[in-house]
Amino acid sequence: MILEGIAKRNFLVIGRVGMDLSPDPPGTRTRDAECMMVAMGGSSANIAAGLVKLGCQSALVTSVSDDAVGWYCEGQLDAYGVDRSYVSRIRGEERTSLAVYETRLEEHQSVIYRNNAADFRMTIEDVEAVDYSAFGALITAGTVFAAEPSRSATFRAFELAKAAGLPIIFDVDYRPYSWPSPQIAAEVLSRAGALSDIIVGNDEEFGFMAGDIALGLDKARELAASSAAVVVYKMGAEGAVTLASGTETRTGIFPTEAVKPTGAGDSFMAGFLAALADRHTMHDAVLRGSACASIVVAKPGCAPAMPNTAELEAYLASHPGPTDC
Repeated sequence: MILEGIAKRNFLVIGRVGMDLSPDPPGTRTRDAECMMVAMGGSSANIAAGLVKLGCQSALVTSVSDDAVGWYCEGQLDAYGVDRSYVSRIRGEERTSLAVYETRLEEHQSVIYRNNAADFRMTIEDVEAVDYSAFGALITAGTVFAAEPSRSATFRAFELAKAAGLPIIFDVDYRPYSWPSPQIAAEVLSRAGALSDIIVGNDEEFGFMAGDIALGLDKARELAASSAAVVVYKMGAEGAVTLASGTETRTGIFPTEAVKPTGAGDSFMAGFLAALADRHTMHDAVLRGSACASIVVAKPGCAPAMPNTAELEAYLASHPGPTDC
């Protein structure tokens, strides 16, 4: 059922869209900036855009502020071909998220403004307005659970998705600055993980849920044994461990000359799911996700850097295989 839903190639994505600013030209420090590159950001929006670039359909469920930044994000969703029928505008003191990050690795700085974030205003009514039967799978990233009413709304979306037979795909995406406390984060993210069919996270995120980074892989194994059909445990330069059907498969990464550390996780998720939708094996889907991640960290921007299908195929044809692990 899980792979059949993904094969429909039509994804409902829940979570934030925002504006990204990065000093231009690449390599410039924010404190020295005279010009900025502007692009769409936000983990869920990036995933949604990446899926469309790879030939799938996606719709985003979120809230944006009814102002110039929110309107910019709506326009960018349109430009990428992401359905924004379920993006609501809100008025008040809340604002759409803004990220300022550097296209550089040395002393990299990312500054993210999420005080009174507009996307946290997403309500149960917003998710109940969705026609879940129109989609094949639901995707969300962990930040959506960091505050109310977004938290309760997303758990309600999980209920409605399950009732409609949609698999739930969860990117842990733990961002400490969004949460009131680590204890609440661990409890809520673990609850979300227990309800999910596919879970993707890095070693630090699984370690956080386990209470000790050394126990992260054990936590991933526990989730794979108890509830999730697929768990992808990412280890950065060390590759990934994929737990599915009672087996563990290790894969390496595609070496690249990175210009920034951001966007890899979102691109991995888009590439991984698009590959599963195209009926690639689980092993190859992880490798294609890894290739997408390598492509994105080697270019400025996040959503703009994500590959389309032709670019991904050209990359795979022209680059050596992944590192051994």
